[in-house]
This record gives sequence, C-alpha cells and structure tokens, in this order.
Amino acid sequence: MAIPKIGCCLAPMLAIFWMYMVNSIAFEAGREKMSISGNAVKTKQDGLTIHVSCSGNDLWSGRLPEPNASGTDGPLVSLEGARDAIRKIKNSNAWEELRSTGQGISVILGGGIYQLPTAFELHDQDSGEENVPITYSAESGQEVRLVGGRIVTDFEPVSDPEIRNRLQPEAREHIRQTDLGKLGINDFGQAGGGGLELFFADQPMTLSRWPNQEFIKITELVGGDPVDVRGTKGDKIGKFMYQGDRPERWRNENDVWVHGYWFWDWSEQRHAVESIDTENRIISVKPPYHGYGYRTGQWFYAFNILAELDQPGQWYLDRKTSLLYFWPPSSLEESQAAVSVIKTMVKMENVSHVTLKGFIFEAAREHGVLINGGESNRLVGCTFRNLGGWAVQVSGGSKTGVQSCDIYQTGKGGISLSGGNRVKLQPAQHYAENNHIHHYSRWDRVYQPAVSLNGVGNRAAHNLIHHAPHMAIGFSGNNHLIEFNEIHHVCYESNDAGAIYCGRDWTMRGTVIRHNFLHHINGFEGRGCVGVYLDDMFSGTSIYGNLFYQVTRAAFIGGGRDCKIENNIFVDCNPALHIDARAMGWAGYHVNQIMKERLMAMPYQDQPWAEQYPELVDIWEDEPAAPKGNLVANNIAQKGKWDGVQDQARPYVTFQQNLIDQLPESLGGDKPDQFQLASDSAAYNTGFQPIPVEKIGLYTDKIRVSLPTPNDLQHQ
Repeated sequence: MAIPKIGCCLAPMLAIFWMYMVNSIAFEAGREKMSISGNAVKTKQDGLTIHVSCSGNDLWSGRLPEPNASGTDGPLVSLEGARDAIRKIKNSNAWEELRSTGQGISVILGGGIYQLPTAFELHDQDSGEENVPITYSAESGQEVRLVGGRIVTDFEPVSDPEIRNRLQPEAREHIRQTDLGKLGINDFGQAGGGGLELFFADQPMTLSRWPNQEFIKITELVGGDPVDVRGTKGDKIGKFMYQGDRPERWRNENDVWVHGYWFWDWSEQRHAVESIDTENRIISVKPPYHGYGYRTGQWFYAFNILAELDQPGQWYLDRKTSLLYFWPPSSLEESQAAVSVIKTMVKMENVSHVTLKGFIFEAAREHGVLINGGESNRLVGCTFRNLGGWAVQVSGGSKTGVQSCDIYQTGKGGISLSGGNRVKLQPAQHYAENNHIHHYSRWDRVYQPAVSLNGVGNRAAHNLIHHAPHMAIGFSGNNHLIEFNEIHHVCYESNDAGAIYCGRDWTMRGTVIRHNFLHHINGFEGRGCVGVYLDDMFSGTSIYGNLFYQVTRAAFIGGGRDCKIENNIFVDCNPALHIDARAMGWAGYHVNQIMKERLMAMPYQDQPWAEQYPELVDIWEDEPAAPKGNLVANNIAQKGKWDGVQDQARPYVTFQQNLIDQLPESLGGDKPDQFQLASDSAAYNTGFQPIPVEKIGLYTDKIRVSLPTPNDLQHQ
C-alpha cells in the first residue's frame, strides 16, 4: 500500500506534558477497571491501556481512543508522549497496584502514518517487569506506519536547458524534479551509502546507474603496483580500463561512483571516481583503495550519474542544488514518494520486558530497532522495509526475540543477535523465529546476512530466507542452534560464499545446524558457492538432518576438526560433500598466528570448556593443522556428485553408512515434503533417522495468520 496522500501525525509536539495527577487509587469490587482520581485511565482485565492517535494531543490523558466531543481529552499523539506517561505511572502508586495484580501496560497506536523526526528512545527507566510487561502495539486490524523520512510532493517537469541536455532524449519528458531544500532537508549524506534514499509506492527506487542491470568487466589494470595472492595476480591501485565509450556521456558529472567486486568474488566496495580518461578508457578511483586490490575480469557498475537516469524507477540527487530528479514508474497521482531522513528509528538501552508489536518500520537511513542490553524484549509481527541498514540489532543482554516479522529491502542485513559470555560459556538465549526475510543487503552486498548469531547460545529457527547477493545466516561463537529454516536463491552475486557461514576458529564450537532446507544455491554466473560453509579450520560443528537440493558444495569443512555431517539428504548437489586439509598446505600460516591467538584467548583447558569440548584440551599437541575428528555418517545422496573430499584430508575422516544412489525412492524438489522417505524405506535399516520435514519453514501463529503462497513469492 502506498503512503496515503493525506498524512497524519507529523512531528510530535514540542511540548510533551501529560497532566497525570495521581491522588488515589481504588479498585472497585466486581468491576474490571482501575480508576485513578484526577485523570481516569481505564484498564482491561489484562492491564492498563494508553491510546495514541494521529488525531491526538500530548496534552491529553490518553485514556480515550478518539478525541471527545468537546475536544478536551482523548489520545496522545506520539510515542514519546506515551513513554512519558508510563514514567509518571511508574513513579506513582499505580505501578504497585499493577505489580500486585500481575497486569501490564498496553500502548495502542491507532492506524495512520507517524513520521518520526528523531529516534524514539527507551532507557532502563522505561522497562517493564516480568509480571508487569509493557507493550507498544498497533491497534488490531489497523496499519500503523512509523516513518523515518519525509513525504515528497511538488514534482514538476525539468525545464532547465542545461539539465535537459545532459539527459538522454528518450528520458527528458518523463523525468520530474523537486527541491528538497524547500522541505528543510539539507543533510543528504554520501551517494556511496548511508545517505538519503528515495522510495515510491513503498519500494526503493534505483539510484541512476550504468549498466542498468548486471555489470561490466575490468579489461586491463594500469595502476602499476602489482599484487600476487597465491598465484592470483592483480594491482593494488584503483586504476583500470573498461570497454566501450559510454562514459563519454559523463563529462559534466561531478560525483560519479563505481561499485564492484574488485579482486575476490566475495568482497565488494563502493568508490568515488577521481577521474575518467575517456580517450584511453581509464577509470581512476579515489583512495582508500580496495584492501585486496583489483583484478582483470572482475565486475563493476557506475552509479549516481544524472546522464544515466534513463528508465522508470531511477533517480538522482544533485547535492549542490538539492534538486531531486526522478522518473516515476507509475503515476505520481496514484502513489507517493518519500525520502529517508533520520538514521535509526528506535533505540532501547538497558530496557527489559518491553514488546513492540505490529508496526511497519520504514524509510530510515540506517536501522529499524537497536537494542543494547536488557532482557526479555520482543519484536513481534512487525514489518521492516526500505531501511538503509539492519532491521534489528541486539547487543548484549538476554532472552530478546524477533518473532513472526517480515523483513525486506534493507540496505544491510536483517536481524543481528549478539550476546552471552564466551569465557564462561553462558548463553544469551536470543532468538529469531518465524521471520520472512528476503531481498535484503541492497547497499552492502556481502557479509550482511538475514540472521547473524554471535556470542553464546542464540537461536535462528523457522525462518524463510531468500533472494540475497550473499549469506543467509552467519554465526560466530559457541553453542548456537540453527534449525527448521528454509533458504534459497542466496549468494547469487558472489562466489566462494556460504548460505550458512562461519570461519577461522578452533574454539567456536558447539553449534548445531539441523533440519534446514537449502535449495537452488549456485553462486554468481553459476560458478558455485557453498551451502553450509565451515571456512578456514572452523571446528566442532554439527550438520545434522538437513535437506540439500541443487546446492554446489552443499556441506563444506574447510580444514576444520571435530565436525559431524550426519543424517542429511543431498539431491543433485555438485558435490554434496567437501573436506580439505588447507591448514596443512596453503593456509598453514594461520595456525601459528590467528588460530593460536584465538585458542589462547579462551580458557580451553579449564572448566566448563574442558567438559564441553574435551577435544580442545590437547589440540596444540595433536597435529593442530590436521583435519582430525571429522565424521560423515548416515547420509543419503542422489544424483549430482557425492564426494569432493581432498586426498590429503581423507585419512583423517571417518565415513560410516552413507547411502550413495542406493535407494529406489526419487527424492528432491522445491518443498520439504518431497524429501520424505517411505515409512518402510531401507534407509532406516542402516541407522538413518526420520527428518521432521513437516516442521521446516514458517508456521502460522496468532501473529502470522497465513503463509506466503507460491504466487506471493514469485512476485516478490
């Protein structure tokens, strides 16, 4: 749904003051309400309710969902007004009464658009308690949109002859312009990321670029400072040649950028262009140069170019004149444009027992919700879209969850959960469950996963993740649980990348990756990537009971130890299994450097480490570079290629009871139930255990009342 033409709830009133005179509290026998003399606030049986509405006023009480007939009382108008009202309640006898009855506080926002001029902030004083939770929620059945930007109107045709001459002839009559300076917007940020973006009809528009899709290739390097990484040669200086004459159109452009995968297929960067030599077809970028250098044949595109504003849905901002140019993909009368202004929408610092429920978070330059510390907070049934950074980042604290949310078109990742104490192996118990996360990582294209787990004891479960240029789930630390997720069409713009990824540590053990469904994961240009990627000696991880369909290098142990690949089904994977001994070869230099440093940083010979990870106790005296202790057992593989184990690693691997093209059943497809074995399958006679395929993926609950249909997914 597009933003309505008539907005409500503009900037909250500067004077936030709720006349809440608490003199006495009386509970009336036999009636389910609380009367507070002064300003009466009704409560339901489950607690006290404060109303917020676009038609409200922060000078009112918040006890009514709509203004009264006389216009003297009604709902509040802002989240800040509700927060401050709760602070007053907490400093009154009313809070003790709520404690005694085990009732909480509900802040209910009526339907509408709430434009946030700054981040909504909650601190420890705004916490609820286990028996007195605080919930901020959208009114049932209403769409409540929290917007971090401004609605943009007053578009007009481009009349300046100089600008029209820079535009391509076929585009001139379609492009419209508006002056953002008239809206008081003068901080635009950089074109290269983290700055202002344009959204139209609830979709992010494309900053003008060439080519419009895909990439062009570096044809030659002319920097003059060669680099050689194990035989892969390039140049350290960002100066390279291109093919064709297209940049001749850019002579009058003053802020051209390029974005590319400059050396490795898994590392990208955006550069401002320093100069373009159109005669010799040489582009020079501004330092700092890419850390790995540049390589012939790698791919890039150019963007932020007015002359390349040549198709519907593209835009360009002249940061000197504050003029925004836009080719709308549909009528400006039918949908509405908005630009992102504020950085982050909600910040919660050391807050506990607070729930945000049912909101749409959109049009911020960075993040939706940041939570630092605290415990037992929840984000439930929310939509996060059209953000420049992450949807949710949780750092520290414990038991905070993101559940049944929809997340898409973020500039970076989806949900980041970090917490727990690695030295003591104390879990944080954060969780991301039943979320639909797709089309993310619009700006930062790599290492921005849909779900990131860090620390100790966090969980990602029942999420549907798809259509992303790089990772789906990334993790580091210990004892995480990744289960019942469906992941497909990720890593489509990169290679040597993993749908589920971790790397380079002997001590980050104990994570279980079980009962997930990974399919259609093949990398950029079909050159291959990885399903579950235990990179650079990562160890002590269990890959159990997963379904892999058309995934290149589906289960990958990159020189690590004590990993288990058990009870999985691989169909049409090329190969299904990869294990190498890289620390005994090209990666050996890591052993006495970063691997040893990370080992010594943990009390791996003390409790509770020695009890949980006994294989670590004597690792330094037990051929640490060798991929010892890996087990591959009770797996089923059909079609494709099974074994990609390197010869040097094979003697260290235990293989048991794997069924390779031995079953009569034909397995595989787009749905988990297509991997269901017959109840009398011969596989069960060899030790294979049933996989609960019916539990994989999203599920319905009180918040997610329906699941996306194949038609929904096709049009996303």
